Amino acid sequence: MKRGMNPELKCRIQTALPEHLDLLIAFQQAMAKESEGMELSQKTLYEGIKAVLENPTKGKYYIALHGNEVAGCMMHTYEWSDWRNAYVIWIQSVYVKPEYRRRGVFRQFYAFTQKQVQENKQFCGIRLYVEQNNEAAIATYRALGMDDGHYRLFEWMP
Repeated sequence: MKRGMNPELKCRIQTALPEHLDLLIAFQQAMAKESEGMELSQKTLYEGIKAVLENPTKGKYYIALHGNEVAGCMMHTYEWSDWRNAYVIWIQSVYVKPEYRRRGVFRQFYAFTQKQVQENKQFCGIRLYVEQNNEAAIATYRALGMDDGHYRLFEWMP
């Protein structure tokens, strides 16, 4: 452990359940406000997260439990790669409660995702996107061995 850091926590990663819907909504609202200064619609989040919880082809939410406390969440979505004949797992909608940050929660989410890729031939890798100015997140991803690849992300969101 680095000097001045909080001790790393041991979390259990599990699939989020319908009863976690309200918590997932709150986490996504907090994440959008903190990272991008955005206020997200509660109704849209409710419908969007519920759609994922009800239909695993859209994605899958996971939570990190420390004891009985939910420390954070992430969502996986799946992109088909014709070049690799397998799916790329996209890590999205990551949120870790402030009191659990810098304590290894995302590291455990990432290790969980890596294990899925390593143990299942239908997956070929992991991708994620990050807001350009989120230096703390970028440093975390680099420390875990990720790089920013050779692609740039473009979008159109009317």
